[in-house]
Amino acid sequence: MAVELCLLLLLLCGSTISEVQPIYKPPPGTLDFGFVPSKTYDTGAYHEPGPIGILFKIVHAFLYLVQPNSFPQDLIRKLAQQKFGNTQGDYQKPENVVLTLQAIYYEIGFIVSAALGLVFILLLPLVGLCFCMCRCCDNCGGEMHQRQKKNADCQRSCFATFLFVASLIIRQVVGVLCAYAANQHLTNQVRGAKKLVNSNFKDLKIFLNDTPAQIDYLVSQYNTTKDKALSDLNNVGPLLGSRVQEQLGKEVRPALDAALTMAGAIRETKEALENVSVSVEVLQEGTERLHANLTDVKTHLSNTLNDSACSATQAASTCNIIRNSLNQLSIHANFSGLPGVSSQLAKVNDVLKIDLSSLVQKGYAAFNDTPDLVVNQTRNILSDIKNVLDSIGSNITTFTKTLPVQKILADLTVYLTQSEAYVQDYFPIVEQYDFYRWLGCLILCCMLVLILVFYYLGLLCGTCGYDKHASPTTRGCISNTGGNFLMAGVGFSFLFSWVLMIVVVLTFVTGGNVEKLVCEPFEDKTLFKILDTPYLLNQHWKNYLSGILFKNPDINLTFEKVYSDCKENKGIYTSLQLEHLFNINEFLNISMYTEDVALKIEHIQINLSKIILLDEIGKENLLNFSSSGIEGINFAAYLAEINKSVTKVDLLSFANDLEARADQLPKGALENALKGHANSIRMIHNQQVVPLEQAMSTLNQSIRLLKRTSSELTVKVKNVISAVNTAQLLINNNASLVIVQETKKYMDTIVGYFEQYIEWVKESIAMEVAACKPIANVIDTAVDIFLCSYVTDSVNTFWFGLGGSSMFLIPAIIFAVKLSKYYRRMDTEDVYDDTENGNNGYHKEHLYGIHNPVFTSSVEQW
Repeated sequence: MAVELCLLLLLLCGSTISEVQPIYKPPPGTLDFGFVPSKTYDTGAYHEPGPIGILFKIVHAFLYLVQPNSFPQDLIRKLAQQKFGNTQGDYQKPENVVLTLQAIYYEIGFIVSAALGLVFILLLPLVGLCFCMCRCCDNCGGEMHQRQKKNADCQRSCFATFLFVASLIIRQVVGVLCAYAANQHLTNQVRGAKKLVNSNFKDLKIFLNDTPAQIDYLVSQYNTTKDKALSDLNNVGPLLGSRVQEQLGKEVRPALDAALTMAGAIRETKEALENVSVSVEVLQEGTERLHANLTDVKTHLSNTLNDSACSATQAASTCNIIRNSLNQLSIHANFSGLPGVSSQLAKVNDVLKIDLSSLVQKGYAAFNDTPDLVVNQTRNILSDIKNVLDSIGSNITTFTKTLPVQKILADLTVYLTQSEAYVQDYFPIVEQYDFYRWLGCLILCCMLVLILVFYYLGLLCGTCGYDKHASPTTRGCISNTGGNFLMAGVGFSFLFSWVLMIVVVLTFVTGGNVEKLVCEPFEDKTLFKILDTPYLLNQHWKNYLSGILFKNPDINLTFEKVYSDCKENKGIYTSLQLEHLFNINEFLNISMYTEDVALKIEHIQINLSKIILLDEIGKENLLNFSSSGIEGINFAAYLAEINKSVTKVDLLSFANDLEARADQLPKGALENALKGHANSIRMIHNQQVVPLEQAMSTLNQSIRLLKRTSSELTVKVKNVISAVNTAQLLINNNASLVIVQETKKYMDTIVGYFEQYIEWVKESIAMEVAACKPIANVIDTAVDIFLCSYVTDSVNTFWFGLGGSSMFLIPAIIFAVKLSKYYRRMDTEDVYDDTENGNNGYHKEHLYGIHNPVFTSSVEQW
């Protein structure tokens, strides 16, 4: 029941999803929905063991040596699917025999190690019993007589050293300290597990409590979409109208620009005609005056050259040269024969009586009013669209209120509270039983410690009390006590070692297999792949998890995928593929509403026939300009005269040359007269020729402008009128197509906001809403942390230390028995002879012919 309630709550997270297939995907303005509110989970599903982790790694390495085989996925699948014991012959079937052999092969390391442990358990008590009986018969070192040898001191030192090393290894390296550390670590972790469990429950409560707030946030963000859509609807003029205007403007604006350019050309033509008329008049008058002045200058120069001074030998040639150049002093360009442009100017002035530019500007103004026309003609439809948007919001709110959110939350919270209370109630019991376990393990460690205490006391007393000058029968009390401690340690070793090994074997087989078959495959997710094996957990279901949740085992829902998604903190709606259980479109289909919005937008009809780009008066004005006659002007005659210079010779050059030649003449009246004529020529150039050249430049520019304007003027005007008519036809007849296209784009922009909202909701549901990281944390806490890190690693380290200590008890027993002979006081000793050197003061037995010489001690003889 609790699982079903949890699933229903999680399904609620997807109640705002709608899978709308977009008709058109324009790049609408990106909406900012903010961040889905979420709290940070406290549980960190990771355990750092600390310094004892080194021991854990050593144990893992040892287990790898015992069991180096990889995880047997196929074997476990076959064993799980195979049925044993249904009939008597099941175990004898070939396939079952093969599986059994494969399992034995995989477990061979554990089997061999356990077998060795069993041998230890069986043989060591038996060996101890035999050893005890043997010593009771004065054999196996039980005879209280020590035969002295040369290397007795060396043997004693070696035995003491070996026993000390073995005891040290038992105590520190792999022994008591390792086992005690593992035992204490497990207890500490169990005591600290309560905090981890409480943290998991806290995260689950956050998971439940935050989910409704996240759902409300998703629903509330519909207002962001709605507000943006309403904003665009309220600005339908600038948006839709501007789009229509932009598309129509591709034809309209060039046509109006051409008409406006032609209006400017008319004004320029008038100015050019006026300039031509004035310039021609100025040139005609100026050339006549220039011709008269040049004639006077030429006459005066000729009279000067006829002076008798020019007859002199030195001046004759110079005067002849000057006389021959007088013909150059005349005008070159003749403007008197150029035709006038008064008739053309009059016609153009008539054309300008109508302000064509003003008419074109009115066309611009009418076209620029398109957004206002759109606003005025869409008021009713936009009101209907706004009503649809309001209904969508109200339907979403109504639907979310009908869902049993509070009931589901209450049931799940009650179940979670009961579970937490159950854990809290039984946790003291767990701690109590853990205390019993800790006490039992401590007793086992104390067994080893007791043995080590006897060994260390024996070594201490024996070493400190040993007197190398004392005979075996006269050894001191301290030395004898040391030997007795060593034998006590041997006795307790035989008594306790088999008990220790039983615990080692049981914990080794259990803990080692848990590590290899649970912990390691869980870490690399192989364990989930086993659970996801089709027909494994239920022979009729392909996918067990989907069969449990949805009663449909054909849905590809795996443990590994769910765990991985929750590990990545994805939404549980995506992790559990809850769309197979709860079809959101059946409860909230926003596409239906967007279709209504789109349908109403498609019904928008905009009439732009009131826009007049250029009326008939403007068009007639253009035609009158084309028939103004400027193309009939004789541009060739004008250009022919313009291209000529004002005079045949440059007057400044002529004056300078005249003055230079005057300098060649002898000083006198002739020279001065010629220089005076040169100055007169310069004055004529500056006062008459320069203004004429400026007038010719103005005339040149105006004529060339008129020539360009008149070139195919009729065709140009017709093209302008045709472009205006085409644009007007587009507005009157074909604008509806443009309006439909732009209305569709506008509609897709509005619908795109809803699609953005839907995509955001889907992404939020997938990644943020009801993020199931607490579920993965619970699994990690139960398996990875508690079972593997807390329990299994500690148990494995415990048996590793305890087993190592038990194994080193064997050499310790041997060395202790051997060493005790050198510390204990003997009942008899070999005969002492002062004359025998090299025999450590004792006779050898064969020197006296005595095969078993037994004498009383010197004390008893006295």
